[in-house]
Amino acid sequence: MKIAFYGSSLLSSYWNGAATYYRGMLGELARHGHEITFYEPDAFDRQKHRDIEPPSYAEVKVYPATVEACRAVIAEAAAADVVVKASGVGVFDDMLLEGIVAASRPDAIRIFWDVDAPATLAELRAHPDHPMHRAMPALDLVLTYGGGPPVIEAYEGLGARRCIPVYNALDPATHHPVPPDERFTADLSFLGNRLPDREARVEEFFLEPAKALPSRHFLIGGNGWESKAMPANVSHLGHVYTRDHNAFNCTPLAVLNIARDSMASTGYSPATRVFEAAGAAACLITDAWVGLDGFLAEGSEVLVARDGRDVAEIMAGLDRDRARAIGEAARRRVMAEHTYARRGVQVDAILKEEAARKALRSVA
Repeated sequence: MKIAFYGSSLLSSYWNGAATYYRGMLGELARHGHEITFYEPDAFDRQKHRDIEPPSYAEVKVYPATVEACRAVIAEAAAADVVVKASGVGVFDDMLLEGIVAASRPDAIRIFWDVDAPATLAELRAHPDHPMHRAMPALDLVLTYGGGPPVIEAYEGLGARRCIPVYNALDPATHHPVPPDERFTADLSFLGNRLPDREARVEEFFLEPAKALPSRHFLIGGNGWESKAMPANVSHLGHVYTRDHNAFNCTPLAVLNIARDSMASTGYSPATRVFEAAGAAACLITDAWVGLDGFLAEGSEVLVARDGRDVAEIMAGLDRDRARAIGEAARRRVMAEHTYARRGVQVDAILKEEAARKALRSVA
C-alpha cells in the first residue's frame, strides 16, 4: 500500500522523542512491501540537527513551515492508500488533520497515530470544539504509542471506531551493546528533555538521589537542563544524538527511566528509552507505572523505584555483577517479545484487515 505519513520528523530526534519509534515502525512496514512517503515540516531547528540521512525505506519530504507549503503536502494525500496524521507535528496540526481527511480518497484508510495519547486526550476533554472531535467519524483507526486499556476506553468513548495500541519496541540493528565510552562514565544516567510535566519527577527520582549519594556520579542528557540548578555530583551533557545512545546506556552502572506525569498516571506507556536501554543490555531503573510487568519483570529484568528514596537505596546496594545480570535478562526479553519486527507484523495485519473491512463496506 502507498502510505502518506504526516509526522514531526523522521530525520531528526532533536526535541522529537518519536523519532526512534517512527524509524522502527516505518522501516518494518517497508519490509512488508508498503511504499512510504513521510512529510515533515522544517521547524524547531530539527533539520540543523539531523541524526540520519534520508533512509531507503521511506521518501522524506521536508516542507517549509508555511500555510502554502502545508496545503501543497496535504493535497498529496489523495494519491495514498493509507493516510496517517500523527499527533504532535508541532506546526499546523489542526490544518493537517482536517486537510488530509478532506483530501484523502473515500477508499483510503485514514489513521490518527497518537504518540502522546494522555496529552491528546486531556486536550480533547478540555476543548469540545477541538477539530479532532469533528474528524473522528471519518477516521478508520486510532493507533497509539501506548496507553493500554485506559486509552482504548477513552478513545472509543469519544467516538473512535477502533483504537489499537502499538507499543514502542527495539530495533536491534540500531540499539545494541557497545564498548563503554568514557564520556558517559557514571553511576546513574538519565536521558530526557526538560518538559513541564516531567521536571518534578526528575527532581524526585534523579536529583534527590544525587543529593543523598554525594560520592556517586550522576549524568543527565537532554535539552533544556543547562539552566537547572543541580548538585555538584551531577554532570549535564545537553542533547545526546541517537548515534551515541548505545554508549550512553552501556557505560554507566545503571540508567534511569522517568515517565512524564501523564504517562505515569495512565500506565501501559513504556518510553522509547526503556527498549533502547534493554537493547543495550543496560541495567534499567524505572519509576513505577501500571502495566510495566507486561514488558519487563520487576527485580529480574528491571529495577523499580516508587520514589527518590528507592532510587538511592537501589544505587547504594547495586554492584556491577547484579547490574549486568539484570541488563542481560532485559535484553533477552525484549529481543524475544518487543522488537519492531513484531510490531511491523502487527501493523501490517491491521492495515490488511482494515482494507478488507472497507472493501466489504463499499460493496454493501
